Amino acid sequence: MDTAAQQGFGEILSHIIGWAYFIAWSASFYPQAILNWRRKSVQGLSMDFIYLNVLGFLCYSIFNLSFYYSPEVQEEYRKRNDGQDNLVRVNDVFFSVHALILSSFTLFQTLIYKRDEGQKVSSPTKLLILISTFGASIVFGAAYAGTSQWIDLLYYLSYIKLGISFIKYCPQVYLNYASQSTVGWSIHNILLDFTGGALSIGQLVLDAYISGDWSGISGDPVKFGLGFLSIAFDLVFMTQHFILYRNREDFYAPLSMVENNGEARESKKLLLSPGHKTYSSIQREDARISRPASMKDLELGFDDSQHSTRH
Repeated sequence: MDTAAQQGFGEILSHIIGWAYFIAWSASFYPQAILNWRRKSVQGLSMDFIYLNVLGFLCYSIFNLSFYYSPEVQEEYRKRNDGQDNLVRVNDVFFSVHALILSSFTLFQTLIYKRDEGQKVSSPTKLLILISTFGASIVFGAAYAGTSQWIDLLYYLSYIKLGISFIKYCPQVYLNYASQSTVGWSIHNILLDFTGGALSIGQLVLDAYISGDWSGISGDPVKFGLGFLSIAFDLVFMTQHFILYRNREDFYAPLSMVENNGEARESKKLLLSPGHKTYSSIQREDARISRPASMKDLELGFDDSQHSTRH
């Protein structure tokens, strides 16, 4: 009875943790999309990260959907794992599909919003996408021909996702380093991602403990690896944002972020820098202080209809 009660409580706790990680990880996609929309710009955002993100979550969605819904794949998994069921849960399915939709939307934003002339997908990333797609097509052909199983294709896709999860963050880390700034990269995305990663690993370990099958962790390497890599890189991004590069000046913030805001509490003047269509400095009339306009200033709002001056 005690064992059954403990397992029942453990399963309930697993469901709670699972949906908590789903909420945290899913919510982590919105701050970046909202920031892009407010700025009407994707400057400061790595194109390599965006394109790799879409490919990665496409692979992860196929993996989770197949493991959760396909009886054939589930049976193949049991034969390889001593009759044990896989540990893919419904919240894993919802998260991966939702992530694919949101990352695709962010990719769409890069096509319609302003970006730097040199802000493009790099040749190594294009080559990686090409090789990954070609490899997946070969494994798919082998599974279709019956020379391998469908689960082999899914594991191949999971390894693509796992590799991309490591590679995709590197260009953004370097971009932040090169610009000595994290402007254009949402820290709220990182904080939520860190929370989701910790909860995701927690659910996987708890499920393995409840079932008494620790091979379930190795049977779902992408979930464990994704959580671990997310935590590791999130710590790097938090260090960059809060410790190394604390400058928040955004020289690409558009006029609309200011012009569409309501009345300001203080009378301020926004100056337009020569040759740019962005506000680059602020002058307080009472203190006579001039400095670059930060994202925080623009988010607070100004009544520039009477106090804006353009050069």
